[in-house]
Amino acid sequence: MTTVPTITLNDGHQIPQLGFGTFQIEPDQTADAVREALEVGYRHIDTAEMYGNEAEVGAGIRDSGVPRDDIFITSKLNNGLHRPDDARRAFDETLQKLGVDTIDLFLIHWPLPTRYDGDYVSTWKTLIDFKNEGRAASVGVSNFQTDHLDRLAAETDLVPAVNQIEVHPYFTNEYVRAHDQRHGIATEAWSPIAQGAVLDDPVIGAIAESVGKSPAQVVLRWHLQRGDIVFPKSVTIERVKQNFELFDFELTSTQVSEIAELDKGEDGRTGPNPDSFDYIPS
Repeated sequence: MTTVPTITLNDGHQIPQLGFGTFQIEPDQTADAVREALEVGYRHIDTAEMYGNEAEVGAGIRDSGVPRDDIFITSKLNNGLHRPDDARRAFDETLQKLGVDTIDLFLIHWPLPTRYDGDYVSTWKTLIDFKNEGRAASVGVSNFQTDHLDRLAAETDLVPAVNQIEVHPYFTNEYVRAHDQRHGIATEAWSPIAQGAVLDDPVIGAIAESVGKSPAQVVLRWHLQRGDIVFPKSVTIERVKQNFELFDFELTSTQVSEIAELDKGEDGRTGPNPDSFDYIPS
């Protein structure tokens, strides 16, 4: 079975560089999807409280027969539960739904700077408590901009292990990625193929033809070679397998640069801007 490379986080823990994402997978499909992904060889599963499928992720892990210690599990805090007491209850519920005593990585899903009087620092301090209690091996953030990260650094003593942000060839998000790298924060790339938008790009198509791989495989390999963590999502087993077949080829430095040059800046963003995003689930 293919061994996925790992990245050492700033707290010393190891994270598989390729994982399986469960965003927008319906709960009634999630357990089977997770079990099948683990059968293919994935050992990193990414979920979130707002995805509404944590319990099914836990069921899929148990059904797989793969030992818990061999699986890296990530989840994220619900946007509506940032206040410390709410966050503590939400975290307890995450562990209960997943059926685990500890989680490998727990993230603040969005900074929500226009909510909670702009206070995401007390939320971060609560996640630090989870780590200090030993119930989260690592803690980090998602969708944090550089000024958000700088504030955490100024007001707390723990640097996030991970920042999960939108990254793909049309939105390379280099400013945030570079900041992460300077401060020892691992970057995780969500929406790695821009919800499919980059798959018809002629540059990517030409590279795919030259290396004998699909456009999706080329883009995912591009992420890996740039050092980011990536977790494609699919409920189609053939695509799940294909997304895992990334370690028998390599892009040249020229090809990596050609893909990076497709960046459209802010016009390439497919998701919300973290500076203004303020969604609270009802």
